[in-house]
Amino acid sequence: MSQWSQVQQLEIKFLEQVDQFYDDNFPMEIRHLLAQWIESQDWEAAANNEAMAMILLQNLIIQVDEQLDRVSQEKNLLLIHNLKRVRKLLQGKYHGNPMHIAVIISNCLREERRILAAASMPVQGPLEKSLQNSVVSERQRNVEHKVSAIKNSAQMTDQDVKYLEDLQEEFDFRYKTIQSLEQNDKNSTLIKQEMLALQAMLNTLDYKRKEVLSKIGRVIHEIDMLMSNMLTEELLDWKRRQQIACIGGPLHGGLDQLQNCFTLLAESLFQVRRQLEKLDELLIRLTYDGDPIPVQRPQLLEKVNFLLYNLFRNSFVVERQPCMPTHPQRPMVLKTLIQFTVKLRLLIKLPELNYQIRVKATIDKNVSTVSNRRFVLCGTHVKAMNMDESANGSLSVEFRHLQPKEMKTSAGSKGNEGPHMVTEELHSISFETQVCLYGLTINLETSSLPVVMISNVSQLPNAWASIIWYNLSTNDPQNLSFFNNPPAATLSQLLEVLSWQFSSYVGRGLNSEQLNMLAEKLTGQQVSYNDYQLSWAKFCKEHLPGKSFTFWVWLEAILDLIKKHILPLWIDGYIMGFVSKEKERILLKDKTPGTFLLRFSESNLGGITFTWVDQLENGDVTFHSVEPYNKGRLSALPFADILRDYKVIMADNVPENPLKYLYPDIPKDKAFGKHYSCQPNEVSKPSDGGGKGYVPSVFIPVSKILNDSTEPHSPSDLLPMSPSVYAVLREHLSPTAIETAAGINETSAMKT
Repeated sequence: MSQWSQVQQLEIKFLEQVDQFYDDNFPMEIRHLLAQWIESQDWEAAANNEAMAMILLQNLIIQVDEQLDRVSQEKNLLLIHNLKRVRKLLQGKYHGNPMHIAVIISNCLREERRILAAASMPVQGPLEKSLQNSVVSERQRNVEHKVSAIKNSAQMTDQDVKYLEDLQEEFDFRYKTIQSLEQNDKNSTLIKQEMLALQAMLNTLDYKRKEVLSKIGRVIHEIDMLMSNMLTEELLDWKRRQQIACIGGPLHGGLDQLQNCFTLLAESLFQVRRQLEKLDELLIRLTYDGDPIPVQRPQLLEKVNFLLYNLFRNSFVVERQPCMPTHPQRPMVLKTLIQFTVKLRLLIKLPELNYQIRVKATIDKNVSTVSNRRFVLCGTHVKAMNMDESANGSLSVEFRHLQPKEMKTSAGSKGNEGPHMVTEELHSISFETQVCLYGLTINLETSSLPVVMISNVSQLPNAWASIIWYNLSTNDPQNLSFFNNPPAATLSQLLEVLSWQFSSYVGRGLNSEQLNMLAEKLTGQQVSYNDYQLSWAKFCKEHLPGKSFTFWVWLEAILDLIKKHILPLWIDGYIMGFVSKEKERILLKDKTPGTFLLRFSESNLGGITFTWVDQLENGDVTFHSVEPYNKGRLSALPFADILRDYKVIMADNVPENPLKYLYPDIPKDKAFGKHYSCQPNEVSKPSDGGGKGYVPSVFIPVSKILNDSTEPHSPSDLLPMSPSVYAVLREHLSPTAIETAAGINETSAMKT
């Protein structure tokens, strides 16, 4: 079943989440019509390879054209209209930046997988529940409503200022007319009446000036309150959602809505600023005793400028955190001399700023890190923000060719000396620019979330663990000394993040039973998820009991195994994976002989094994677990083929496949048939070259289960040793142990 088919079967509450991330950038009609083709392409790789992205974009347009031809024959007018619109969108928006559509589709597919994983969970995790808080949604609606109301108020005040200007021009004209009259004419009754009318008009002018200043003051106050409270909270929430998304959580939306709010507020403030400038012009032309403009205008203008400074400073954000194109699902881990990308956006989208803002990138600027290592950024580190590169027309800049390079340290000291491991050292990439607009000069600066710098790809797993722990535990964007004393994490939140690693990296999250097993492995006992606090050392630094590796190294090896060798089987949900040996036997003991399950090895890194249940002649139940298959063995033979062709040689030397039913009772071929590379008898035929032909052969995995009987079945089972030596062995060892020792070099090891 395709991923899209699974999505369509979700409950309405999950379908509403799917609806949120499909928009005009990637319409849902295309996702629906081209579901299988879209899922068969590697959009993740294309998101970091421009040539590949261009090919996929061209192929996508071809697919749309084929659908357009089909619906044209069916005379489906609505679909014809929509497909033409989509085709125009694809050609217009993404032709100059094909990687952007690859990023969008990759994110959509990833988010679908996350929602499918969440739907399979019995309850929503605590982190995801907090991100979807109804109070937060209500605040978002309130912010948008208030911003719209402020914009309307500013526009209404514009009309009041225009009325005031017209009134003053009339007053000025009538006053100058009287002033131009001869002295004798000024004493006439008509002129005296006109003077009284002018006085009344001046009183109205005074009232209107006070009214306009009052309205301007209210608009400024409303903007101040909105920025200080709800808008600031909205921005912080978005940054927190971005943190969570970076470690595999739900995709963070809402930046376009924030941009709309920031832009409207900036436009309103500049509009108020122009109104105050107009009042200054009116003041120059006319003033009087008790005039409110010279008293109130300077204070209001100062407040407007202050709000503009703060609004611009908060609007400069890192839209996409630093990430190596080679490891798109491991952001904030950077390798020396390897390019990474990072994208920034100014949430105040004004046409006057297009190509006018140049952004400079630096690393560890004015920051005291816990590391003695120092870095510089090579490549293009100064670029101009523009509205042309982004598909949604945002004012942004993307650095695509930055490379971190470690600086040589002074003689006698090593660059990696310090209180922490390299993978616990946090660094910061800073960005600075200057906005010059309407007489204002505003310096802006922002920073990425902390990044970990590695020099060898083998350091990546532990570096990623540091990124997970930091972003799970704190919303402080610049705590570079975090690992001086890393706080404990709530087990329930950590397990949720671990499930995200599987849903985002290998397409299927973990269910409650699998998470229970991980919890017991982390704590060594059954505990309450909500109360238990797990230390950083327990997660990533201390070896598991009796093992030579940590919990995280063990889990990362499993992720790598799934990604490279057994991904389709994992996505289909046929790998139970995380189940202890004890639980495994409880599940299998009452099942039909030949029932098996697949689990990850607890003693071998990156290993998967299968265990099946069998029944002896006396009715006793026995279990057999094959030696774990690692990536080396799976590179030679696909795991599905191993399950199909696996044979066991019993005591009577008759090979048979003991694997009949996947737990609980799914016929093996029904579960794995579509993943078999070929039928067992489909082997290459001998060539027609006469004597040059070869006898065809296939790889078949075989194990031998030794008989536990105390007597050998044939003389060939006897050991080639003298009777005296054999007698000594019989005194000290059981017959089973002797037989096992004799067969060690002839059979593959079987673990029970």
